[in-house]
Amino acid sequence: MTHIPSPPQNLPRVLGPVSIIGIVVGTMIGSGIFIVPSSIAADLRNPILILAAWVAGGVLSFFGALSMSELGAAYPHAGGMYVYLREAYGPLVAFLFGWTLFLVISAGSMATLAVAFSSKYLPQFVNLSTVEMKIVAVLLIFSLAVVNFLGVKWGALVQNLFTLIKLAALVALIAVVFAFAKGSASNFVTPAPGAAAGNAAGGFGVALVAVLWALKGWEVSTFSAGETKNPEKNLPLGIFVGTLIVILLYLGANLAYLYAFPVESISTSSRIASDAMNFAIGPLGATFIAIAILFSIAGACNGHLLTDPRVYFAMARDGVFFKSVARLHPRFLTPHFAILAISLWASLLCASGTFEQLFTYVVFGLWIFFGLTIGAVMILRKKRPDLPRPYKTWGYPVTPVLFIGAALYISVNTLINRFWNSFAGLLIIVLGIPAYLFWRSRSAREEAKAAVE
Repeated sequence: MTHIPSPPQNLPRVLGPVSIIGIVVGTMIGSGIFIVPSSIAADLRNPILILAAWVAGGVLSFFGALSMSELGAAYPHAGGMYVYLREAYGPLVAFLFGWTLFLVISAGSMATLAVAFSSKYLPQFVNLSTVEMKIVAVLLIFSLAVVNFLGVKWGALVQNLFTLIKLAALVALIAVVFAFAKGSASNFVTPAPGAAAGNAAGGFGVALVAVLWALKGWEVSTFSAGETKNPEKNLPLGIFVGTLIVILLYLGANLAYLYAFPVESISTSSRIASDAMNFAIGPLGATFIAIAILFSIAGACNGHLLTDPRVYFAMARDGVFFKSVARLHPRFLTPHFAILAISLWASLLCASGTFEQLFTYVVFGLWIFFGLTIGAVMILRKKRPDLPRPYKTWGYPVTPVLFIGAALYISVNTLINRFWNSFAGLLIIVLGIPAYLFWRSRSAREEAKAAVE
């Protein structure tokens, strides 16, 4: 008697628009807005250029979000960018993105966040040894992994809670600084002493890279498209609203920093948010913002665990990753092996301390994949003109072209200024080719065997 295999289970569609907004906002707001402003101030040394960089980065990120939304609405399946790259360029390019996401981008992001949690902010309240810091970082990852293992609703609930906390904290920071800090509006137009226009203009590109990195995260909600209710409507709406909220909050926070301090003070501050709150209302304010940053970091880490495993799940179902990763838990209906795999790898990076170097390698490749994904909007319009598109990119083709140009600029800028890191990142991507060929040949053998039986 021939055994007829049962069809694979699908991910449950339980995420509504509030959860998609929570994923976007919660993943975008990590530690960037609390750290990056000082390096941007050091590069530009001019408040007008600083604000211009945040506006430019916000506009470009929004253009990317607009384009990604068309793809998400047209392909409402688990995997997001992996699916769009596969449909536009073929399975190899899609696999290389998923390979890089697993090996470096996702695990590196989680390790970076977890170690920042345990080594930079938690020690403000608890004295920890180096070993204890690593243990706390690993415990944070696995605590969040357990939540997401138990169901996407639990992961989304935690994400929404953390997002509300970090939203409240940023709004409070902006309001408190403007209400109580004895700052000066002249800081908005006064350059740092000795700031040269030529040097500042030359640093604009470097600052823009930092801004776009701080704004990264709007793309991850597409990974969970297979669990989104009415994705044709809710996915674009969630990406639009979430991205816009973060852009406005980041601009507000930078205005608050500039109101409290002149540019030269911002450029030398390692904890500008805490310094601004301390200036406004004293040590209590600094403590408040430090606690909020801990929640912010945990929320960003949870956002990756809630979304990224869906890419590996999609890869496994295509036969180009470990077969077990394609399984759903029979009770919780979560891709539990995918969650476990990325948690183990991120924890190993935390314990080894090698993640920071790995993470710098991937900036070059990451923006190549961003550019390719937004380019898929244009390719698929020609390749699949008949494809139902519930939402079409506003401002097409100008908005995707501008984002592709930004992605190309960042890639080239990184290649020039960090050649060896870029080369190493490219090498990591290229090493995915033999891995892809291995999984494809194994999958082909298994299909041939199944056909014979």
